[in-house]
Amino acid sequence: MRVTEKGQVTIPKAIRDRLKIGPGSEVDFVERADGIVEIIRGVGNGTRSKALLHEVETWFRQLEGTGDANLSADDIMAMTRDRGERNNN
Repeated sequence: MRVTEKGQVTIPKAIRDRLKIGPGSEVDFVERADGIVEIIRGVGNGTRSKALLHEVETWFRQLEGTGDANLSADDIMAMTRDRGERNNN
């Protein structure tokens, strides 16, 4: 794909057809942390919040498995309570 002087690109017809993107459609592009750009269609009808939700879900998936697996729910609750007490003092 070639970018024009105005920064425009043409979305390939096969993708437009599959995503039901037609003349006048609202779309947005969301860059993921891994560098992949996703096309979000229907931005004008509340899809922007879906795009934000998708970004948050992607972020959580990236965090998955990075914590201390040896912590119990009680350990986490104790840490949370302790943090609140530290911030109030």
